[in-house]
Amino acid sequence: MPSRLYTVVVDSHEPRRLAEFWARALDYQVVYEAPDEVVVARDEDTYPALIFVPVPEAKTVKNRLHLDLNPDDRDREVERLEGLGATRADVGQGPDVTWVVMRDPEGNEFCVLRPREGGV
Repeated sequence: MPSRLYTVVVDSHEPRRLAEFWARALDYQVVYEAPDEVVVARDEDTYPALIFVPVPEAKTVKNRLHLDLNPDDRDREVERLEGLGATRADVGQGPDVTWVVMRDPEGNEFCVLRPREGGV
């Protein structure tokens, strides 16, 4: 049997603060917290989850892995995420793309897609 995705680990300067941003962004909750990690998921039984772990250094280069969000209304979601502390980012995507590249409060890039039928 192949492996299943269990968690995505995010290095963070302030794990609790970043976990709270992503919990609000995804309508998740903090399901576990310890000095060395904060876990957010839909609930304690639903995975994959996001785990935020402390690292001493700040982010310095573009992510090699990022999350894509699939909202019902891309533009309204971008506004909501900006209200939570995200910012728009230019990573060279050009003006004609259908997604918006953003950064979370610690600078990790993610994309907000136009609505997709069936979540695909």
